[in-house]
Amino acid sequence: MKIIKRSGSEDIFDAAKIVAAIRKANNSVLDYEKLTADQIEEIASNVETACENMKRSPSVEEIQDMVEHYIMALGAFE
Repeated sequence: MKIIKRSGSEDIFDAAKIVAAIRKANNSVLDYEKLTADQIEEIASNVETACENMKRSPSVEEIQDMVEHYIMALGAFE
């Protein structure tokens, strides 16, 4: 599966990049707001599935929106 980068070029989808980005952001929040490792993996998996179901190459911005959606769906920042 491919993604469309901000520059307009295509790249290979890599769920590990999503996990790394969420972990980096997770390190900057208060302990009681942190996501667990399982939650982070679940979000990356859900995003990957959603991208596969699109039947086209999603943009980086769309992937970011999906990540935010799944984080909020967990209720992590209420």
